[in-house]
Amino acid sequence: MPTLILVRHGRSTANTSGVLAGRTPGVALDERGAAQAAALPGRLAALPISEVVTSPLQRCRETVRPLLEARPGLRSHTEERIEECDYGDWSGRKLAELKDEPLMEVVQAHPSAAAFPGGESMRAMHTRAAEAVREWNARVEEQHGADAVYLMCSHGDIIKALVADALGLHLDLFQRISVEPCSITAIRYTRLRPFLVRLGDTGDFASLAPREEPSEGDAPVGGGAGAP
Repeated sequence: MPTLILVRHGRSTANTSGVLAGRTPGVALDERGAAQAAALPGRLAALPISEVVTSPLQRCRETVRPLLEARPGLRSHTEERIEECDYGDWSGRKLAELKDEPLMEVVQAHPSAAAFPGGESMRAMHTRAAEAVREWNARVEEQHGADAVYLMCSHGDIIKALVADALGLHLDLFQRISVEPCSITAIRYTRLRPFLVRLGDTGDFASLAPREEPSEGDAPVGGGAGAP
């Protein structure tokens, strides 16, 4: 079965402003995010990518644009099932103010029970994304062979949920996974089991340096802004 390259979109204007973007339209890459996207073709130069699948949201489309320009024959497809979680009434709100919402504790400790007001549950998000990957695995293998490599550009919580699925982890453990903007995660699928062969690889270790403001241990909803 194919190898899936999961790319989280580059850093966005919402990431740097501390806003939970969700599906809010018009959220673009910031200057650093655009530079991350521009570097993506070089990082992936050795891979024979057969297809590109992207979330319909602007920040994902902008992330894969340089790759598609560098490989004019590469086909791109939009897949709504790997779109960002629908955070409903939380969308567009500051993460700093959401910290005090009682639901945030559930999102952190028991995400399989978390449902966003006016939006969707994290369980539904996980199910739709995993189903999309399995269908695309079959489609890519049929069209390009069992050793094919294809790419999906999606969002932090979606990618974390797919990693948990590949590792056989309960969704309640997915907040232990971290993927930075424009990081590369690779999952090689086989008939019996998936293998996680890369996780959140940016080629940059700046995010491991001590922060001026130490983390309180909560996972950043939506994925966080990455290294400063």
